[in-house]
Amino acid sequence: MAEIFLSPKASKARVRAAENARRNRAEIVREFSWGRVTRRELIKMGLITSAGLLVPIGGLNPFVSSASADDSGIPRSPLFGCQPFTQPMPRFDVLPRNPVPVLNPQPTALSNQTKQPVNALLGGGTGPVEGRPPGAVWAHQRFTEFPPAIAVQTTQAPGTTNVAYNPQVSSSQNSGIDPGQPIPVRFHPGMPIQNGNAVWTFNGTLPPKLIQVRYGEPVLFRHRNGLPFDVRANGGFGRYTISTHQHNGHHGAENDGFTGAYFFPGQFYDYHWPIVLAGHFSVNTAATDPRASSPADDGTLNNVAGDWRETMSTHWFHDHMFSFTSQNVYKGNAAMFNIYSGLDRGAEDIVEDVLFPDGSHGPVNLRLPSGRADVSGKSWGNLDYDVNLMLADKAFDQNGQLLFDIFNFDGFLGDVMTVNFAYKPYFHVERRKYRFRILNAAVARFFKVALANAAGVAQPIVQIANDGNLLPNPVTLLALDEQGIAERYDIVIDFSKYAIGDRLYLVNLCEHKDGKGPSADLTMAQALSGQSSDPCVGQFLQFIVVRDPAQPDVSQVPATLIPNPDLSAIPIARTRTFVFGDDAKQERTAVPAFGGPWGISTNGGEKLDADYGRISAAPRFGTREVWTLINDGGGWDHPIHIHFEEGQILARNGSAANVPAWERGRKDVYRLHPDGSVTITLQFRDWGGMFMEHCHNMTHEDNAMLLRWEIDDAGGAFLAPLPTPIPTPQGVKFEDPFEIIP
Repeated sequence: MAEIFLSPKASKARVRAAENARRNRAEIVREFSWGRVTRRELIKMGLITSAGLLVPIGGLNPFVSSASADDSGIPRSPLFGCQPFTQPMPRFDVLPRNPVPVLNPQPTALSNQTKQPVNALLGGGTGPVEGRPPGAVWAHQRFTEFPPAIAVQTTQAPGTTNVAYNPQVSSSQNSGIDPGQPIPVRFHPGMPIQNGNAVWTFNGTLPPKLIQVRYGEPVLFRHRNGLPFDVRANGGFGRYTISTHQHNGHHGAENDGFTGAYFFPGQFYDYHWPIVLAGHFSVNTAATDPRASSPADDGTLNNVAGDWRETMSTHWFHDHMFSFTSQNVYKGNAAMFNIYSGLDRGAEDIVEDVLFPDGSHGPVNLRLPSGRADVSGKSWGNLDYDVNLMLADKAFDQNGQLLFDIFNFDGFLGDVMTVNFAYKPYFHVERRKYRFRILNAAVARFFKVALANAAGVAQPIVQIANDGNLLPNPVTLLALDEQGIAERYDIVIDFSKYAIGDRLYLVNLCEHKDGKGPSADLTMAQALSGQSSDPCVGQFLQFIVVRDPAQPDVSQVPATLIPNPDLSAIPIARTRTFVFGDDAKQERTAVPAFGGPWGISTNGGEKLDADYGRISAAPRFGTREVWTLINDGGGWDHPIHIHFEEGQILARNGSAANVPAWERGRKDVYRLHPDGSVTITLQFRDWGGMFMEHCHNMTHEDNAMLLRWEIDDAGGAFLAPLPTPIPTPQGVKFEDPFEIIP
């Protein structure tokens, strides 16, 4: 494929031709987004190819060059005269933590099947108020053992003005943004406000949302579906059914956001997140190790069971609707989730003196940059110097409304770089250390982030975490590794060596030609030259050093963070091989199946399209396995996500020496470079049910690079392969798995 976006130098004739192609295919796009025509039907009609490209007939394909120009591509997004770094970067909007009694109705272990009228557009009749499937296998596991202590509610809704912004930091720590001022749904004050159904977000508002939780404090997350009842009211893309995945939460499968456990407008789904350490029932069961702990409100620690080396920090949650994940996430179904612990408590000035199991004593808190309890009065979760960054590329039509190309099956790329849904903003910093939790929330774009001063010289940054897991040791770099979709990189930048008034920039060095994966990693000079054909290369966030800190910076970055669990004494119960690639086979056309160019083969079998009625692996409860993930080529780059359990990379391309320092911690997304392989080890503990493995290039995932695996011998209701849910507004039906791959 040629360059995905037109060159700024493209002729007017070529721009007109590309716009005409976009208009000519609008009806096809609409019908496909509504689900009234399938990809298979479009192939039969001769309107798209098996590779997923619109055919060139009738000007349907914007990637076909016209006679009037040599270049090809789709039109650039209009910026309406907006210049980079002319708006402040908004901090995340923190969702309130409420007492559980505020919920009405109260949560229950079994799905609430109380009947309510169903809108006529959804078929009429009656259906359950809760979209969670009924029955014992979809009941909240260990609900009475981990009763919810905190309730968080939100509604997925069309875009609307935010009049209740709650960043939980002062305006001085939010680049002067006044939280009392209404915030319209737009990506820059100079850009048009988005139409309601162009953007679907949590509570329908911007900035993106943040949940703060701590170990040992179970959370009941009630997600209401407030999207339109009419499937056609989607602004051209997106699906009104949703399923919420708390990426890589350690809890039962009924709370994992399984791709087939979606729910409809007018329903809610109660997700029970117990917030426990992995190994809760097998390691440190008496909770005697203070390193496995949670920050108490009085500044002390509450010990918890489990393996302290499994402590996690930076998660996110997003939609996982089968075959529509990319569209829904792109529309705004993405938020972040900070987990606090004794080790990573979010109060940098607290220094405990505790007794460890070996008889020694000392502090637990790593004192990473966050903020001071003696200033805020908060013994955990301070956000002053602990900053969430959501990176995503977007694209707009000529009216400035959010645009998505649902027919680019390699992976959709936008041409407008955003941070926290803001176009190239600036952020005020003090002369001290900051922690930045960087999430790649793009659909298909990889980033390679570096820090440059005003002269364009790369500056050191310290990576402390990968995929929400603090590394064994910090790594000092001049540029981070390529960051795949869904990966989180936590970094520390020390601004104390810069003068007030200095400006620095986060820079993207990763260049794309198409959605297959990175085409090149540029040098800093190349990225800043403005010569790249990729509009998202270059500076995307400006830091302005505005003052000295009011209090001394007492944060630190210790030489040792969190070591990996030692698995050498745990036998390997089984090895498995998964091969990811194209030209897959679809075995049936039932509801849980979806054809596409992508697929996965298991243990040497056929490469198969996604079908969540098939079980592709069933590891035994309480065991450890070794899985090898293989990319079968074609130039694609696949970031593979395995739900539920963190793993450790044992080898890249067959060698442990190929695993870089920043990948030597625990992970949940594993980059499969073109023609590459990754060998990992995982344990399967604590909970049961059905989980997923898929490419997190969401376009690949939506077009069949996804499989289901499950733990079905965990006791209780989990003693046999689980029935497959088939949701309807009138209630969830079930069918037995049609295939089980040993």
